Amino acid sequence: MNGAPQYDVASLLWQARAALPDDWKMNLLADYITALEPLLDKPLNKLSFASQYNGYVLIRLLQVLGAYGFRGLFERKAHFLTSIPLALKNLRSFVATNPMGIALPEFEKVLRLCVDDEIVQQFTPVQASETTPLVVKVCSFSFKQGLPIVDNENGGGFVFDCRGILNPGRVESMKCQTGRDKEVILYLEQQTKMPVFLHSVFDVVDISVEDYIKRGFESLYVSFGCTGGQHRSVYAADALARHLRNKFKVKVELQHCVQDAKNWINTQPPTPEGETSAQPQ
Repeated sequence: MNGAPQYDVASLLWQARAALPDDWKMNLLADYITALEPLLDKPLNKLSFASQYNGYVLIRLLQVLGAYGFRGLFERKAHFLTSIPLALKNLRSFVATNPMGIALPEFEKVLRLCVDDEIVQQFTPVQASETTPLVVKVCSFSFKQGLPIVDNENGGGFVFDCRGILNPGRVESMKCQTGRDKEVILYLEQQTKMPVFLHSVFDVVDISVEDYIKRGFESLYVSFGCTGGQHRSVYAADALARHLRNKFKVKVELQHCVQDAKNWINTQPPTPEGETSAQPQ
């Protein structure tokens, strides 16, 4: 789209996760200006471009923080939650090297409050390291077959009942699909209360995961059950596993009891006549 060319390069060079060194930013900006000039209808005023560039950087940094805040804090997307402290540190780096002085003293004061160490720490989640012993075991199951085996290492964890969510299996086109198929995913996300349900699940499980990481615990078990262990529980287990990996970088073991058993049976060679087929444990 047509717009200020400074915005594009500001978006690229100040991307929070890229964390480019200052000398890289300066050199790449110079290269961008050199490449841009032949494409314009009139000569490029480099001094004007440079003076406006920092304004667009600030606009971009604030716009990104707004997006991260909405997608992370309200929509509960873990990727965006973990990006908030990176974006705050990015903004802090910009404010430190581009003081606004007497032009906008109150605005600068507000920005400095936003990037204070205490605020950055508030949005920085506890994350696992390579030496963190915790493994979160997430599974889906069918209530028709009973509860899965409780984690023997610490005596349990959480069992969430997904049967309060509308069942995609009652829709003819989705009967033979699973919670990993696109049609089922869209149905659960757009026509049911699954997003609200999962937000509450994340709130509860996050408390334990963060505490277990800090205290060096080794195991936590979280299971999701639905009627057949095919649609809702599979989707929910996948969503939690993805959330925990993105937010806490913790090790996750994911199992779908019903679907894994079906896949095991389907991959077994034909049983010779007169013999009994082995059953998965």
